Amino acid sequence: MTHQPGAAGAPAIQGAFRDVFRRHAAGVAVITASYEGRPFGFTATSVASLSADPPRFSFNMARTSSSWPAVANTNYVGVHMMSTDNEAIAERFARARDRFSGDHWSPGPHSVPVLHGVAGWLIGRISMRLSFENNAVVVAEVVAGGTGADGAPLLYHGGSYGTPAASDYVI
Repeated sequence: MTHQPGAAGAPAIQGAFRDVFRRHAAGVAVITASYEGRPFGFTATSVASLSADPPRFSFNMARTSSSWPAVANTNYVGVHMMSTDNEAIAERFARARDRFSGDHWSPGPHSVPVLHGVAGWLIGRISMRLSFENNAVVVAEVVAGGTGADGAPLLYHGGSYGTPAASDYVI
């Protein structure tokens, strides 16, 4: 499907944007924070390594998210990398209202919720929040972390979760 600017204008460009990014596979992560003694969290596909020295990561989020007040007003956040074994957790943090009932997490460094059984997790001290319209880019410097079991990474592609497939190509 080809979308071109013209009479349709913004709706056509928005359609192209959605269509293109549905074809882009992204790793799945869950972001957590604690604010006023309550845990917050959401599923994200925008997590990126920003620098190795010092170790920093970034993520994007909507400022309309129910988790934004926590991220906007706390100093520390957690990022949890999901494996294919964690699809239920990713779905819970994407859709459920009660994301923290149960024993799938515990308070971690700086009171940030740490999810159990994930591929890996990092706690970061927020060093920047860049708001742009209804969205924000958050940058955090890593202060703690750990790895879990090896497993295939959980990907989000075309509106559903999946796993990478091996290629015949050898480098």
